[in-house]
Amino acid sequence: MARHPRSVNARLAPLVLLALLGGCGWISDRLGPAPIERGNRVDPERLGQITPGVQSRNDVEALLGSPTARGTFDEDNWYYISARTRTQPGRYLEVEDRRVIAISFNREGVVSGIRELTEADGRNVSMVSRETPVPGNERTLLQALFGNIGRPGLDRGPAQNPASFAPRR
Repeated sequence: MARHPRSVNARLAPLVLLALLGGCGWISDRLGPAPIERGNRVDPERLGQITPGVQSRNDVEALLGSPTARGTFDEDNWYYISARTRTQPGRYLEVEDRRVIAISFNREGVVSGIRELTEADGRNVSMVSRETPVPGNERTLLQALFGNIGRPGLDRGPAQNPASFAPRR
């Protein structure tokens, strides 16, 4: 059997390794975790059936289902929020697709507007680092673990059946 010179094998090894790694990416995409649908995904065909000035709240709910959220301070705004996510091992949750449909109603309960909100419509909300004080004394971890050792307490005896505490007739 004829042997190839070492230089040919040395040049082919990185190419074979690259092909194998590329195949792993293809396999993980096909056999990886399935996408997870979250929220109430609105069918574009059904959304097209809604005409501002014609349909009422009941009509919209019959077509699209109940909204994911309603306006906090104004019940005349409905939001249908959906996302398709995928979990990747060792990574954050990956959002593949996100849709937010906002439907507004006038005072009579008739659709006055439909729009799709994008990321540009969102606002960044900064977290507040303050903590709400809890009444009581500040205890360390060791005090919390060993604080009741040696304290006199009520000896209630063995556990009783909760039904035995019920008033008798």
